Amino acid sequence: MKLSLLFLVLGYLLSQFYRSFLAVLAGFLQVDIGVGADDLALASGLWFLTFALMQLPVGWALDTYGPRRTAALLLGLGGTGGAVILAVAQNALHIHLAMTLLGIGCAPVLMASYYIFARSFPPLLFATLAGAVIGFGSLGNILGALPMAWAAESFGWRGSILVIAGVTALVSVLIWLVVQDPPQAEAPDGAKGGLRDLLKIRALWLLLPLLAVNYAPAAGLRGLWAGPFYTDLYDASATVIGQVTLVMALAMIAGNFAYGPLDRVFGTRKGVVLAGNLCGALCLAALALFPLSGIWATGVLLAGVGFFGASFPMMMAHGRSFIPAHLTGRGVTLLNLFSIGGVGVIQMASGAIHAKAQPLPPEAAYQTLFLFFGGLLLLGCVIYAFAQDRTD
Repeated sequence: MKLSLLFLVLGYLLSQFYRSFLAVLAGFLQVDIGVGADDLALASGLWFLTFALMQLPVGWALDTYGPRRTAALLLGLGGTGGAVILAVAQNALHIHLAMTLLGIGCAPVLMASYYIFARSFPPLLFATLAGAVIGFGSLGNILGALPMAWAAESFGWRGSILVIAGVTALVSVLIWLVVQDPPQAEAPDGAKGGLRDLLKIRALWLLLPLLAVNYAPAAGLRGLWAGPFYTDLYDASATVIGQVTLVMALAMIAGNFAYGPLDRVFGTRKGVVLAGNLCGALCLAALALFPLSGIWATGVLLAGVGFFGASFPMMMAHGRSFIPAHLTGRGVTLLNLFSIGGVGVIQMASGAIHAKAQPLPPEAAYQTLFLFFGGLLLLGCVIYAFAQDRTD
């Protein structure tokens, strides 16, 4: 089981890489094939939207076929194929197609791990284990920062992506060979097993809005907007952008480990999630007020957005506590659909907002972006404040 989880974590590491590496490649793509920030916002949004839409079939596949076949096939075909197309891309359409395939390929790997946790480990440990997987897997976030910038400058961005494509193919084969499926749960007599049954769980309704927005600021800023922000306002090089995004990536990893055990420390999941996301909203407000305060001052605030925005595992544990065992696969993927789908929609909207604000001074356009992210996060917190708390 430990070896199974190891290779699934490696798959999730690749997922984190593919969702975040465009920030440091923005300059190369603009020079080589004329792809601008708004095109990359659409490409990044397509990754998240495709990833989200895949959650429903992935949930069905986890409950029906298990995590081994589901993760290995999708990562091998979609992940490897998308990376190869990206490496040979000649225009924005190729980038969009590549990111769509990568979204399909990355869709099952984290939920496969969560499925194993829910079926094979005590519920009390779910948040800690879920946070640990994201924490270790977020090394891919780090690889998509300074190391990616260094590789692109030293060996070319196309060759670097081809190497990652090869690694993706290898990891998918290892998942197929090594991962063990846990026993499937039997549905109680008369119990149904569909999406409609999950949506009848009213306790989930007040969780879903915050799930849809809580990860979007960290993912959007780390995965894309940090690059254009420092290029437009500070004329920063790829190496400097890589350094700043590396700090943000480390903060996101630390946040995942920090959130994990806090429900057992404080005896509440709702309180931990609410406090953390309100702190993230404060960091976004500070960025909106002081966008020209310096590279490292703004970098610290971005790190704060990343750290406090790492509440996803705790929210998953909160939502999973209301889901019956025989609907585990469909349940965790439904929650993930709202989280990643929200990122995709918000990322695409952020590109439109930035484009509309182009007549404004560069710093004003980014102030608008920070207020957009912060306002959505605050609205999600207000709704979540009325949610039912539950711990295992």
